[in-house]
Amino acid sequence: MNRDQLRQIGVIVGSGGGAQEFTEEQYRLYYAGLVKQCSVYVIPSSTAGTLASEVSMRFGFRGFSHVVTTGCTSATDAIGYAYRTIQNGIIDTLVVGGVDAPLTLLVLRGFLLMRILGSKWNAEPTRASRPFSADRDGFVVGEGSWFFVMEEYEKAKARGAKIYGEIGGYGSTCEAYHRVRLEECGEEPARAMQLAMQEGGVTPEAVQYVSYHGTSTELNDRIETRAMKLAFGDEAYKIPGSSIKSLIGHPQGACGAAGVAVTLLAMRDGVVHPTINVDVPDPECDLDYVQTGARKVHIDNAVANCIAFGSKNSALLLKRVKD
Repeated sequence: MNRDQLRQIGVIVGSGGGAQEFTEEQYRLYYAGLVKQCSVYVIPSSTAGTLASEVSMRFGFRGFSHVVTTGCTSATDAIGYAYRTIQNGIIDTLVVGGVDAPLTLLVLRGFLLMRILGSKWNAEPTRASRPFSADRDGFVVGEGSWFFVMEEYEKAKARGAKIYGEIGGYGSTCEAYHRVRLEECGEEPARAMQLAMQEGGVTPEAVQYVSYHGTSTELNDRIETRAMKLAFGDEAYKIPGSSIKSLIGHPQGACGAAGVAVTLLAMRDGVVHPTINVDVPDPECDLDYVQTGARKVHIDNAVANCIAFGSKNSALLLKRVKD
């Protein structure tokens, strides 16, 4: 690619915490009196903006290179901003996604102090993440990275790109309620989903799948169920949905991109993954969470939902592309 072409490709990365493991290690070395062992890259590598810069530098992309950090909705918001950017004609190609690596001593200690990590299943870790099960006791921290190339449709089609789906709508709200707790009514998460559907011109009856945030915390799962009922009405009981966190844990700011990835694959393959470990169905979480193995579902429209600390809520409407 020539320089002008590279200038038309931008990068947006969603991350809740950036290089937390690296930064914690630098502090450990410093306070241990091992200053000479600290990395010469301690400043640039501890700065969240470097995440996008590394992607841009690796491939030579010269469009803007930004990081979105909004807690657990970071990747969802990054994809939403990429959608808005292409929609407004600012740039027509973006590498976008989410990444987080929160498996560090300080992060885990913080979550333990908040009493939101699962602990009952330490002897059987594969059973610990159990969204929507009445015996859930907290989430399992995960980590990972999921990225996509997002393009203006005609450009992608002209170059023969494999198109997995399109973003049909994006909604984001804030409850302005609490740093870590969700408001019991569920109105703002519901409104985020409604905004995404409204933008895409899709009614609840036309949605065939929902990718739930489904963290396996007592509060999230109950209120997300409530929000689903507010957003979809009676249709909420008919639409299959599942939580990828039951299978991979909670990768924090990257989780929205993980949800989009599995939804696009479900759209492609006609099979949705289950929510595992729902051993004791919670009467307050009484929707169809695909609890008994993968299920065949034809998907034309899907909603990927995400909820974050700081009262943030974001949702994407994903649509099948029909040639």
